[in-house]
Amino acid sequence: MTLLIAFTLFALAIFLGIELISKVPPTLHTPLMSGSNAISGITLIGALVSAGNDHSATATVFGFLAVTLATINVVGGFLVTNRMLSMFRSKSDTKRKGNR
Repeated sequence: MTLLIAFTLFALAIFLGIELISKVPPTLHTPLMSGSNAISGITLIGALVSAGNDHSATATVFGFLAVTLATINVVGGFLVTNRMLSMFRSKSDTKRKGNR
């Protein structure tokens, strides 16, 4: 019964995520990406706690995997956000930044 409930929630989360992302206009992607990075940072903290606790070898391996994937997500999100924000800078701002 618990597995059925978990699977139902997972399927609903996938459906809701697809519906929400497809309805977001392109001008809102950068702010949403920044918010997503903050949530991924919280996930990273939880993964560190899970990997650091001395439970079992399986929990430590899954914790390490979670830390690795969350770190990739946070770093990649910040790189994409920075690249998107750089598209809105004027050419004179880019030249000034390069001279510093």
